[in-house]
Amino acid sequence: MSRYRVPLAVAVALTFLTGLGLAVVPSDQPTPATAAPTAAPAADQALRELLDRRARAVLERDEAAFTADLDPRADPEFRRRQLDLFRNLAAVPLAEWTYRVSEATSLDSLDLPAADEHRAPGVRLAYRLRGVDVAPSSQPMGYLFSRRDERWYLSSDTALEPLGKRTWRGPWDFGPCRVLAGTGGFVLSHPGGEALAARVLAELDGAVAAVTDVWGEAWPRQVAVLVPTGVEEMRALVGDGFATGGIAGVAVADRVDPVTRTALGQRVVLNPDTAGALPAEPLRVLLRHEITHVATRASTVDGAPMWLLEGFADYVGYRGSGVPVTRAAPALAAQVRAGLPTALPADADFRGDRMELAYQQSWSLNRYLARRLGEPGLVALYRRLAGMGRAPESEVDGVLLETMGESRVELLAGWREFLAQEFTP
Repeated sequence: MSRYRVPLAVAVALTFLTGLGLAVVPSDQPTPATAAPTAAPAADQALRELLDRRARAVLERDEAAFTADLDPRADPEFRRRQLDLFRNLAAVPLAEWTYRVSEATSLDSLDLPAADEHRAPGVRLAYRLRGVDVAPSSQPMGYLFSRRDERWYLSSDTALEPLGKRTWRGPWDFGPCRVLAGTGGFVLSHPGGEALAARVLAELDGAVAAVTDVWGEAWPRQVAVLVPTGVEEMRALVGDGFATGGIAGVAVADRVDPVTRTALGQRVVLNPDTAGALPAEPLRVLLRHEITHVATRASTVDGAPMWLLEGFADYVGYRGSGVPVTRAAPALAAQVRAGLPTALPADADFRGDRMELAYQQSWSLNRYLARRLGEPGLVALYRRLAGMGRAPESEVDGVLLETMGESRVELLAGWREFLAQEFTP
């Protein structure tokens, strides 16, 4: 991400952030319902049916059915938030919304409001965005259910927090969702975010095409870009460590299915303050950089060299931009004037004070690789090295030698010569 974006250490790490039934599927790729065991207690069956009704109400936009299963004696604030959530979902292009149930949590240590009975089964929301998700995104929901007389209700989504059971919050928990759609996906924002959303939509199709020009067509080529309302929503969507004012965008995902090599729950999340302040060209670079992470994620194993992952995303981001190298990489230009680098960027350099320089070095290194190998060769090298994950240096050196006919020492020497030429006045 350099000064416009988040390190792919973020993008790769966040691939595994959330990776950790009842199915109501109105679309063309149905998910089978998880059948309740025939010997399941009546309460378990009642809760499954409640969640089934809730899912159907969301998909069929039936507000009365949705609110009928909310505890009438629950905290009024909880009921208000639930109604807001339902209404905020109206414009979201949902292809699937299901709840998957697992073993119940013990409630012995909690002081709960009076009811005939309380239960807290493990619940995960599985939802799929139409046109973007090839499989559902799965998120944990800390739901507490209460029985009053013979009827079960959903009574809280925060009461289980003392037990470490937190409810995932999606964009619809933070305000009405507005969606602008294009050929390459859609932009989801809230009231107040319309200006940035419109700018992003104007760039989205071109960004998807630009990434495809380099990476090829073997990726979904549909992207969901989220524009949150602010830091609280950023934190909910990308985690505490990345919801900072210095980060303009983050590419996140639930996980990568190791069998199908499919990335699940991919989103590009923009910081509205930082990204919104970017001029047109940096915003274009930012989107292409983050969408490169979306395209390549299924081929990227955690721990692969950062100079390759981030540098490749920057290579695609800046490709064809016409931005002079001295303006795109001012810290590197200053370093070259003082003395050429003596090593390839280390993963540790992508944190702290050296981060800007590490990004710019990696961009330049990938430019050099593209010149040496051609773009198809650079892509092939990315697939080889990124697919190895956290490999010993000797194995990385072996791939470099096989691919380029050069050792790491020779690669460094060639890159240094390239730098001297690139930054010569």
